[in-house]
Amino acid sequence: MQSRKAERRFIPIAEQIAGAAKRVPDKIALIDADSQLTFAELVDAMGAIGASLAANRISKGDVLAICAQNSVEYALLYLAATARGIIVAPLPAAATPESLLSMLGDCQPKALLVDETTTQFFPPKTLSAHCPTLQLAALKPALDRWKSKPTPSAMEPIRPDDIFNIIYSSGTTGTPKGIVQTHAMRDAHVQLGQNEGHDEQAVNLLSTPLYSNTTLISFFPTVALGGTTILMSKFDCGHFLALAAQHGVTHTMLVPVQYMRLMDYVDFDSFDLGSFRQKYCTSAPFPADLKREILDRWPGGLTEYYGMTEGGGLCVLRAHEQRDKLATVGQPAADCDMRIIDEDGQQLPPTCSGEIVGHSGTMMHGYLNRPELNEQIFWVSPEGKTFIRTGDIGRFDTDGFLYLLDRKKDVIISGGFNIYPVDIENVLRSHLQVNDVAVVGVPSKQWGETP
Repeated sequence: MQSRKAERRFIPIAEQIAGAAKRVPDKIALIDADSQLTFAELVDAMGAIGASLAANRISKGDVLAICAQNSVEYALLYLAATARGIIVAPLPAAATPESLLSMLGDCQPKALLVDETTTQFFPPKTLSAHCPTLQLAALKPALDRWKSKPTPSAMEPIRPDDIFNIIYSSGTTGTPKGIVQTHAMRDAHVQLGQNEGHDEQAVNLLSTPLYSNTTLISFFPTVALGGTTILMSKFDCGHFLALAAQHGVTHTMLVPVQYMRLMDYVDFDSFDLGSFRQKYCTSAPFPADLKREILDRWPGGLTEYYGMTEGGGLCVLRAHEQRDKLATVGQPAADCDMRIIDEDGQQLPPTCSGEIVGHSGTMMHGYLNRPELNEQIFWVSPEGKTFIRTGDIGRFDTDGFLYLLDRKKDVIISGGFNIYPVDIENVLRSHLQVNDVAVVGVPSKQWGETP
């Protein structure tokens, strides 16, 4: 299944922010609980930080790691570094010590920026043994100086295939995988956001962390296109709803469990959420009943994204326009080619069940230092096009909407038949006395494997 779109030329995100600063210099770009920056101040601060990084011999192609909670300083450093062509590695603040040290060893940063939360769990000496470690809080007093003494912005020439950031997947358990994303991939996310309604009037409330691609695919379109981003350091239902009402929030990106908690929040209906134009969801299965409840109780559109941090295929479900398809994850987005393959890598008709693979302009460069994983995740079509394997089992209906059936690794093969645990789980979960359930396969002499 494939969709097409008209292409525009590549524009680095820093260049787009500079353009926004010329159009709306006094508009608020970033807000957190303690501070805020206008677009003019943001560009000046980006220039000052960029000059400071250069003075400390951190330059284009080097890696700068950040491990902290959301803040204006975090976002500012991220933008300033990437404007210089420095590769940012945002690391999960919830990672175990072993995982964090593994990620630092993998990406080999020139420096690590941390906040107080990180240093509570990781002694500074432990981190400094791997690379120079600095406190993100040191940027706070500098903000006022930059406002009074602007520093000329200096952006490195950026090519589309230059590396923008390294996003770590499975960073809290297992072996972390560094997903290498390019500037072209991030610019494609901005284009997607623009197509989905991000503009200078957007006010985006973000409560998911800046190390997550879920957050970044919403953050970069907002700041690049001249909108306002409100950053929460930690999600709380009451605080989220209060901020949304106070600031006239128009957009947000949440994961399903956050939507679930908000729908269960006792005072939800007492907040004025009439300013919302669009709400987004990704990263986990999104139950149709939950989508329906959000549409009934929360003003504005609801859009679900199905895709991977690695990129490749992307499906979009505009739930407010496609209420009869809430059990699906939508149709392939513009410029996405998504197909179904069998266990032998042979392409299947789209309405057959099999592994979902995708190709688009948002494709990762590869896994950092993991050539064996790169071989496993890429699939080449008969005509020579490279696709990314999702590891998900699904099928398209005759209207081109994608149904997710299960994870490939979770499929139980019993007596030669594929059994999808999610099908059994959905039936069991519908029972009033069952809160949650997990179905796994176990060895069987009679069937080979059985639920």
